[in-house]
Amino acid sequence: MKTIALSWRYLVSRPLAASLNLLLLTLGLAAITFVLLTRAQIDRAFERDLAGIDVVVGAKGSPMQLILAGVFHLDVPPGNIPLKAVQALAQDARVAQLIPLSLGDSYQGFRIVGTTPDYLRHYDAQLAQGQAWQAPIEVVLGAQMAQATRLQTGQTFAGAHGLGGGGAAHAAHPYRVVGVLAPCGCVLDRLVLTATESVWAVHEAGHGKADAHDDHDAAQEDEQREITLALIQYRSPLAAVSFPRFVNSTTNLQAAAPALEITRLLRMVGVGADVLRGFGAVLLLTAALSVFIALWNAVRERRADLALLRMLGASPARLARLLLCEALWLAVLASVLGLAGGHLLTGLLGFLLQAEQSLPLTGWLWLGVEAWVPVIALGVAALAALLPAFSAYRVEAGQLLSLKN
Repeated sequence: MKTIALSWRYLVSRPLAASLNLLLLTLGLAAITFVLLTRAQIDRAFERDLAGIDVVVGAKGSPMQLILAGVFHLDVPPGNIPLKAVQALAQDARVAQLIPLSLGDSYQGFRIVGTTPDYLRHYDAQLAQGQAWQAPIEVVLGAQMAQATRLQTGQTFAGAHGLGGGGAAHAAHPYRVVGVLAPCGCVLDRLVLTATESVWAVHEAGHGKADAHDDHDAAQEDEQREITLALIQYRSPLAAVSFPRFVNSTTNLQAAAPALEITRLLRMVGVGADVLRGFGAVLLLTAALSVFIALWNAVRERRADLALLRMLGASPARLARLLLCEALWLAVLASVLGLAGGHLLTGLLGFLLQAEQSLPLTGWLWLGVEAWVPVIALGVAALAALLPAFSAYRVEAGQLLSLKN
């Protein structure tokens, strides 16, 4: 205990050098913690939102754009597709389930999605308040959306044209809130969900067409109506071989496989993560070199102190432990600050993404792999202190006193 206390006194006696070494170690560990937290949460979000979706069908364009717009609601869809064509795909023997999605409007930046109750069942969503929509113009709010807008069941609001907000409001056709979903940790948390007929009613009225409740030919309506995209689940895994090629080559639609596109996306994200992880490694290497130089100089500066300790009965091993403990103090402090800094940065990024209704990230998540962060810090500090500690161990008291200026 005396060695630990004495090493702490030596450390704080050089506040400038100790602060610099602590800063370098902390930045390196914070960068590594940040990468671990963000990568794990992004992987979980993708896996959770993609569960059970084998292919996304939409307008011709970028497959990546189709996946980001249809599954994660992070991009603008390439366009609309005919309802009749989607209904034909639903009858295909290879299709077990088809969930239509109609986009185009939003409220305070949260997307209004026209769909069917199958979309709720697909993510096993539970209602915290009210009930699911039973008729057009009724909506169910995601948990995050309801919290941000403070809308409650029974209230009404007017959607705005466009997915980013700021467009013209459909004031003549306000939506009525009939339910609020419990948090599911999935994409539904940040959406406004309603019947597909609601989206048609609002836009047909906005374009001067007859009211959706008028008595006219439903078959003719279906010929003209469109949706934005469809989420499809295969009846058999073998359908993955033929169905996308069938859609892409024989129709005016596009089929994008989420597994393939997300693998590409994660590969691109992984490059950025590798760069940040490499940056953290460089900082740790720099910190190790700085600690080594500081401890090496400490041996030279404390020659009289080391000689006095030897004369008072301290063994060479105890002198080595003294320097090693000083480095380990830095490692312990840097581990605490680095973990806290990594979580703080992740929480800040999550706050910024939440303001953009993007992927959910939180700093209040602890991963088992984070246990390696203090291990890395202790290893770096121990390696940096190894040679100075060995030098202090080898030098005799007489030699130390003879080197005194």
